[in-house]
Amino acid sequence: MTTQTVIQGVVQRDDAPLAGAYVRLLDSTGEFTAEVPTSATGQFRFFAAPGRWTVRTLAPGAETVDRAVVADVGVTDVEVRVG
Repeated sequence: MTTQTVIQGVVQRDDAPLAGAYVRLLDSTGEFTAEVPTSATGQFRFFAAPGRWTVRTLAPGAETVDRAVVADVGVTDVEVRVG
């Protein structure tokens, strides 16, 4: 039995996937845990423990976007749109 969760999603701008953005995973206290660049198709993925997290997206020419996430065991999908 697995005790891990996968937090994953796609970053979009103007309804198109955004490559080259950076997505950070912050724990429940706001502490930095990990960072990954989005793929050519705007995708990102983190492996984490179940709990409360924040997914922070940083993209050139856009404001920082934070999404609160409550992750259970298994896969948690996160939608992120930047302006």
